[in-house]
Amino acid sequence: MKIYLAPLEGITGWIFRSAVHECFGGFDKYFVPFIRPNQMGHFSAREKKDILPEHNKGMRTVPQILTNRADDFLRTAEKLKDFGYEEVNLNLGCPSKTVVTKGRGAGFLADPESLDRFLGEIFDRCPIRISLKTRLGMEDASEFAALMEIYNKYPAEELIIHPRVQKDFYKNTPDLGAFAAAADSSRNPVCYNGDIFSVDDYERLKKRFPETDRVMTGRGVLKDPALGRRLRGGRGADKAELRRFHDLLYAGYCEEMSGDRTILYKMKELWTYLAPLFTDSKKYAKKIKKAEKCAVYEQIIDELFSETEV
Repeated sequence: MKIYLAPLEGITGWIFRSAVHECFGGFDKYFVPFIRPNQMGHFSAREKKDILPEHNKGMRTVPQILTNRADDFLRTAEKLKDFGYEEVNLNLGCPSKTVVTKGRGAGFLADPESLDRFLGEIFDRCPIRISLKTRLGMEDASEFAALMEIYNKYPAEELIIHPRVQKDFYKNTPDLGAFAAAADSSRNPVCYNGDIFSVDDYERLKKRFPETDRVMTGRGVLKDPALGRRLRGGRGADKAELRRFHDLLYAGYCEEMSGDRTILYKMKELWTYLAPLFTDSKKYAKKIKKAEKCAVYEQIIDELFSETEV
């Protein structure tokens, strides 16, 4: 089974990916949160740091592009090739309203004819391999049959399916019936993405879809950074590993960001997911939430790791 780390905007940047890889591993591919091509044709500072080869050592990294303009996609793919990348992923799944209203991400699924023309152009001219990450549609899973007819026209590296529609965002449960139908009808390799938070979730998925040989998880890794390793039969994270993982993240954010408030925003976001791994987590989660200075935060973290168990 191939196991992938999902791209989560604002979260799974290069600092997070590098820390997961160094401390726990377990992933065959690490997907980079989407690059949004701009009118100037340049990468933003964040995007460039995310794709620099020195920030992705030892990892098979796949950048993702969010656009509905073929020229923008192709120009960005050319630049990614120059950085040494051999694969790029097209985002057809982002449910954010600011993205969807511009006809990008999941919003592109509302216009199958334009999507078909777009795919025809990029698959004809792209210098590197293309994988697709999609939802089932905008409103209803019945939309996906027509979309699959389009996807089947093109030689995708793989089709990553998050079996929800745009209006679901991340609520409700994945539509496994729709995924089953998609997996049966796809001419491209299919990857499952959605709500794999534990080994049990993974085992249930394998039992139901024994022919599916690749899965992607994102939010599950925020709650358990050793999840990729555990899905391969490895052990869970111990306290020393979690401390090292935390310290790598914290040092990385301190180096990249300025101001206690900005750094602590990132660390507080992390602890909303990570805290339940520890005993007496609510007590420390409250302290972390109230911290306004890095020095105070560091003291709380020292206490947490010395006074609690995983």
